[in-house]
Amino acid sequence: MSSTLKEHPFAETIRILGKGKKGSRPLTQDEAYQAMRMILAGEVEDLQLGAFLMLMRVKEETSEELAGFVQAVRDTLPTVEKNSADLDWSSYAGKRRHLPWFILSSLLLAENGTKVLMHGSASHTEGRLFIQDLLPLFSLPIADSFEQAQQQLAQKNFAYLSLEQVCPAMNKMIHLRNLMGLRSPVHTLVRLINPFNADYSLQGIFHPSYRPVHQEAAQLLNQAHMAVLKGEGGETERNPDMECLVQSIHNNELSDELWPALFARRHVKPETLEPEHLIQLWQGTLDNEFAEASVIGTTAVALKLLGKASTQSEAHALATQYWQNRNKTAY
Repeated sequence: MSSTLKEHPFAETIRILGKGKKGSRPLTQDEAYQAMRMILAGEVEDLQLGAFLMLMRVKEETSEELAGFVQAVRDTLPTVEKNSADLDWSSYAGKRRHLPWFILSSLLLAENGTKVLMHGSASHTEGRLFIQDLLPLFSLPIADSFEQAQQQLAQKNFAYLSLEQVCPAMNKMIHLRNLMGLRSPVHTLVRLINPFNADYSLQGIFHPSYRPVHQEAAQLLNQAHMAVLKGEGGETERNPDMECLVQSIHNNELSDELWPALFARRHVKPETLEPEHLIQLWQGTLDNEFAEASVIGTTAVALKLLGKASTQSEAHALATQYWQNRNKTAY
């Protein structure tokens, strides 16, 4: 008597994505949601997960798929008090050509009353500097729970949550980068999680084609205000040597805005990265026009997003004022 093997429930997801050039198609938002729920619940075999991630990597994720994935992750997160954070700031790429000057932008905003929740991961890509490893320079702790992050935001207007605390399953998947040799959709969707449901979200990407995908996914997720830019090294950081296209959503309306380069000629990248230069720039003991312009320029984009300035020139002037009046002994 022959036995019939029952197909695994997740096999249908893989079939939708991998059934050849003519037979395959993207997942709907609901299918993406259900697929990610299964993954997060541990109901998917490792072999299936690897196939899923690489099929998604080859075809590239749609805004509907991203929205479904993100909503599935959000549904696993603890509830936090409304308005615990003003600005959600993701940091997952790591830096290799320049130091992550954007950390100073986030601290500058925090010093001036904006509650910034930064979340990220570390060590998933070789040869890069990650914010998580540099926070000790500023004597800033990594929050070990959502509750502690809320306390830090209330006390200092800044908190950092590692992906390991936000979603352990996502953290495990993002570290498959070294095993697979490729990034996966996880590197994209984690930027959109917004674990504290902040009204404002600022995101950086490396590949320009992902800007509108982030923008449209944020719209599907009913994000009130979001801005995404091609950041230096893929981080949420404006490169002052280049024009910067910022694509935003404000109350369900999409918009694009081009910010000009701040220098006529490009700077030569440093031969080595010295993390101590971050704290030295804040303290005023380092003279680096590229770094200072990066900090001010990134802060200006955030201020425009936050509605604290109505024009680029006003945002840049306010960011410059913040920088000139910063407490140089704070760190």
